[in-house]
Amino acid sequence: MQYIFDAFTLDLDRGELTFGEDVVAVEPRAFSVLSYLVANSDRLISKDELIEKVWDGLIVSDAAISTVIKTARRAVNDDGATQKYIKTVHGRGFRFEGGAVATRRAVTSVTAESLVQQPRQATDPANRLDDKPSIAILPFEPIGISDGFAAISDAIPAELITSLSRLRWLKVVARGSSFRFRSGPVDLDIVRESLRANYCLSGTVEMFGPNLAVSVELSDTRSREAVWAERLSGKVDDVQSMRESLTGMVTSALELHIPQHEAALARVRGSENLSAWSYYHLAPQHMYRFNRTDNALAGELLKQSTDLDPNFARAFAARSFVSFQSAFLRYGSERASDISAAQHFAEKSLELDPLDPFGSFNFGRSLWLRSDPAGGQSWLERSVQLSPNFAQASYALGWADAMLGNGDSAKENLSRAISLSPLDPFLYAMQSALGLALIQTGEREDAARWAVQGARKPGAHYLIYMIAAALTQIAGQTDAAAHWAKQALSRRPDASCSQFFAAFPFSNETFREDLRQSLSQCGFSD
Repeated sequence: MQYIFDAFTLDLDRGELTFGEDVVAVEPRAFSVLSYLVANSDRLISKDELIEKVWDGLIVSDAAISTVIKTARRAVNDDGATQKYIKTVHGRGFRFEGGAVATRRAVTSVTAESLVQQPRQATDPANRLDDKPSIAILPFEPIGISDGFAAISDAIPAELITSLSRLRWLKVVARGSSFRFRSGPVDLDIVRESLRANYCLSGTVEMFGPNLAVSVELSDTRSREAVWAERLSGKVDDVQSMRESLTGMVTSALELHIPQHEAALARVRGSENLSAWSYYHLAPQHMYRFNRTDNALAGELLKQSTDLDPNFARAFAARSFVSFQSAFLRYGSERASDISAAQHFAEKSLELDPLDPFGSFNFGRSLWLRSDPAGGQSWLERSVQLSPNFAQASYALGWADAMLGNGDSAKENLSRAISLSPLDPFLYAMQSALGLALIQTGEREDAARWAVQGARKPGAHYLIYMIAAALTQIAGQTDAAAHWAKQALSRRPDASCSQFFAAFPFSNETFREDLRQSLSQCGFSD
């Protein structure tokens, strides 16, 4: 990384300062102070921060700091009277005012061309095909922000770094590195080369009167294309709730858009170049279609992934997901084997990475197949604790609550899941389960409405149609109930009450009986 101001070039990689063609001799501590001030030139650096970052928190006298500042100024032809580059703000700290511009260090034309225009070789650790995706989250650009809200442009990306770091499948560049990119337009080549990041998340925070707007953009640093963008606006007084909403929205959106983008890249590489991560990212394109053929294809891709990398925790968790689907929807004749596989692969995932929320999610769901939703509850709660913005964990926890008869808790968790991920491939199930929760809290009309919404979504299967039939029947909407019962039986002619309760082991006997009677009235056999 280089910073250029006037005729000076500060090269952090080489550890040198040049003036034109001449190297300037700088005492190491003064070079460190100058580098830190230049890299953070958009803000005031307090004396305490400087001590922490440059002197590693050691006790340093004011005189010693003044001496180093004086040496740094002398290196750039500055002094305490002029303060052209390093300004002292008395009682508060120091600020660099030289208008430094970040750029890449000069390299030979051949190397530069290969870096910018040609793909790197697979042996380059920055672009290995078997590496998991990596992302740099930059400080957001403040626009029209008053002093009282200036910290928000750093606070939001800092929260996103914390939240995204919990996903496990995504490498997140540490704040100390990514927050060096502050002023001016984002150069994606520099982000990629300096931080080894495949993706970059940048944004702006705008204040206009009593209103606040936050815009975010996800970019692929390899192709320099925008992958996803969003804008959230509200009142300045609601800034804290906006921060929470944005963190949840971005976390869920990246769970959706980065895997989709990686899958698109994998499809054009050719099978001979696919890695464990490539196979993993291709699998969701099939496993979220919720049919027998695609589920089997997803299983084959994930097996290829774990064969290539036997320590790939997330791929084993996804194999548990596929086995669960096969058992839950009775795709094969060996349901007992599918149930065992769902639990085995989830256990393997947890063994390899006990902190992955997706592993806990799948292990908790695997216990549903053994008619033990209560046993899976703690694992689903653990999944939410590991990643509070993991929408599918809140969804599964809500399902378990509904099966245990905890309507209020189920409603809260399912509403949160829908809010976090309105484009989730599980949206049909989230909405249907919310209908079950609302029936338990006595809100029949709303329950029927949500169940029908779920049945109309992509991915809905015969069990979801049966929920819609049961809840519209309970709400007195007999025509709608007949319609959804017909849809379920056309999809699965042998659909029955026993199949329904094998999939959904409701523990509340009264609620279970109400559902059984409504399904019987819709024409389903016991």
